[in-house]
Amino acid sequence: MAIVPFDNLTAEPALQQQVYQAVREAVTNRLGLREASEAQADAVVRGTVTRYEPDLPVAFQGSADPAQRNVTVTRRMVQLTVNVEIIDQHTEKALWQRQGLTTEGDYDPGNEPAGRARALDRLTVNIVEGAQSQW
Repeated sequence: MAIVPFDNLTAEPALQQQVYQAVREAVTNRLGLREASEAQADAVVRGTVTRYEPDLPVAFQGSADPAQRNVTVTRRMVQLTVNVEIIDQHTEKALWQRQGLTTEGDYDPGNEPAGRARALDRLTVNIVEGAQSQW
């Protein structure tokens, strides 16, 4: 199987490499498939990162005193949206595809990389399960 670097339509340049690396590791480690060049592979995984929201507030804590209007964000979330497909190289047909696949990862304020890692892990779980559903 070949994994092609995903196109990146977001303002976050590191996503292209991080998505590629996460998908590559998932395909080889979780599916037990060997990586091949695109020209030699039976199937190709490719896609596009269409949206990345790194700082969505999801949990708040406010003051019990109505005179104080302090609200603190206690939990944040990353959202990652991709279009992904697995193509059979011999028939040129999609074995599996998902448009607008959105994954999320929550994190403590100031630790966005942890949220991104969770979102990437959920992305790879979706891709692996999609690939397995076609066997």
